Amino acid sequence: MLRSARASAPHRLVTMSRRRAFAGLMALSLAAGLAEGAEAASVKWDVSLPWGPSEFHTVNAVRFAAEVKAATNGELELTIHAGGSLGVKANESLRAVADGAVPMAEYAAFQNVGELPILGIESIPFLVKDYDQLKAMHALVRPIWEAELAKRNQKVLYIVPWPSQNFFLKKAASTPDDIKGVRMRTYDKVTAEMIAKIGMVPLQMNNPDIVPSLASGKLDAVMTSGTTAVAQKYWEFMKFAYNTNHLWASNMMVVNLDSWKKLSPVQQSTVEALGKKLEPEFWQVSMAEHDKKMKELVAAGMKVEKASDALLASMRKATETMADDFGKANPAAAPIIAEFKKKIGS
Repeated sequence: MLRSARASAPHRLVTMSRRRAFAGLMALSLAAGLAEGAEAASVKWDVSLPWGPSEFHTVNAVRFAAEVKAATNGELELTIHAGGSLGVKANESLRAVADGAVPMAEYAAFQNVGELPILGIESIPFLVKDYDQLKAMHALVRPIWEAELAKRNQKVLYIVPWPSQNFFLKKAASTPDDIKGVRMRTYDKVTAEMIAKIGMVPLQMNNPDIVPSLASGKLDAVMTSGTTAVAQKYWEFMKFAYNTNHLWASNMMVVNLDSWKKLSPVQQSTVEALGKKLEPEFWQVSMAEHDKKMKELVAAGMKVEKASDALLASMRKATETMADDFGKANPAAAPIIAEFKKKIGS
């Protein structure tokens, strides 16, 4: 019996070792399964932006993505693709999101008026004067924007404006005659019409096409913010910057509704809350941007000044009917424009 017990002891040890090994393998398998399940539960979206990586809208988007990842414990990850690197052009972004070509994108409202004309209402020349008036305009038109975009399969998460607009020119300009025949980059139909009315030659193009057109001599002048001027180093092609403040333009961060509906209700409410929280902070970034970038342009050798009274007066005179024209062409915009003018006492 003793010999038999002793003989069976190694067998018991081997059996126990096998059981322990099997238990260890099961534990590893379970851990791997849980990790795989967690990975499968995470959602990853590519976010298309036309702006360069250093422009403040892109920086804002990167911050939004970081906060979304943190707030959802990594369940939702947004990868920001700047500079149109996904192949989506600025004026094709609305359609790209609607069709699901990208799950998420940021685009300038007025650059997508071909898909939804009322997006151009804030960019009517000289209708909106400053950030306060822009907030008043958004309070009136944003519900319509959001409803119309929902019909186009997308949801707005936040809206942030560009800073004050400028004319960038190769030659000095103080009178209306100084800009006659100058080939000016424009954004859309409304800005092209404005440029034609003041005697310039409109050339509509997206941001990535500007510098090559300046370098080739196809383009003489650009309308944009100081932000874009610094990002694209306009001082290498133009020497004069005039603050015209002739229009306002805002960017929208939107998500495809099919993608949105795949999130859990908790995830949706978390992302919505972040958009509402960060939007006012992103507006503050925009407000500080104009003075900061215009100083950088001066440091780089550009001459920066307010447009002359004569030039501004001629621009206002040439475009004074454009608000009424916009309302006639877009019936939904007419009552908004009327209410906005009433609000600001215009």
